[in-house]
Amino acid sequence: MQTLRTPDESFDHVPDFPYAPRYCEVPDGEGGLLRVAWVQDGPEGADPVLMLHGEPSWSFLYRKMIPVLAGAGHRVICPDLVGFGRSDKPARREDHSYARHVEWMRAVAFDVLDLRNVTLVGQDWGGLIGLRLAAEHPDRFARLVVANTGLPTGEQPMPDVWWRFREAITTAPTLRVGAFVQGGCRQPMSDDVRAGYDAPFPADEYCAGPRAMPGLVPTSPDDPAAAANKAAWATLSGSPTPMLVAFSDSDPITGPMGAIFRREMRGAQGIEHPLIRGAGHFLQEDAGEELAGHIVEFLRH
Repeated sequence: MQTLRTPDESFDHVPDFPYAPRYCEVPDGEGGLLRVAWVQDGPEGADPVLMLHGEPSWSFLYRKMIPVLAGAGHRVICPDLVGFGRSDKPARREDHSYARHVEWMRAVAFDVLDLRNVTLVGQDWGGLIGLRLAAEHPDRFARLVVANTGLPTGEQPMPDVWWRFREAITTAPTLRVGAFVQGGCRQPMSDDVRAGYDAPFPADEYCAGPRAMPGLVPTSPDDPAAAANKAAWATLSGSPTPMLVAFSDSDPITGPMGAIFRREMRGAQGIEHPLIRGAGHFLQEDAGEELAGHIVEFLRH
């Protein structure tokens, strides 16, 4: 597998993100290795909070939340998905598959870090990947937080706005990731923050991951990932693992999933679920401190 690695200097001016990256290598599925990056903060011996970002962001998305959770005594771990952030970037869209992304994160979380008693925080693709891990490795997880995400089985129609996003990000001659993130927010971002989201992608050849991911979302029941996601949904819906459903009030893409999680998931019953107001799809950017506060409260029980 041919890969690219964003030069370190591309990250020199990323604002408000003082965390030194850590690195490991995981099998790429073709006999080679991929370098995967993560940042972490908080006490080494504390139970881990594994926060997974989505498309087309990176762990920078969690910069407002890491200090709140670490300050409350939790060990916070934020990996960069393969193809994003400081992680290696397979050069071809075809190198990306849903199954591979699940396996790559499984290898980091369990083979390398040996995480146990995990609280998952998943937004966007972070939920699509993280919920698969939670369903397939239930002994590793103590709590689940779903935030503007889903677990699509291909049986539900995707909203028109998502199809427009998929078309735009897969066909744009030049991909401006920071502009896409801003488009999914309700609050304005500074130029420096927008540049922070652009940092992993100094040229278009680094963008195979962001361009590939929308096409990996199951949109029909015969999608390669549909059966595994349907099995994961069945497992999770009957699981007693506590689940906090923390959606925003202004996400046209995943917003309707909040009510479905609250209704269908056994672990979500009897929990007071917050609605984050004035926040868009990227609620970590719009209201990260508020979301982190709800998670800290959830972890107290």
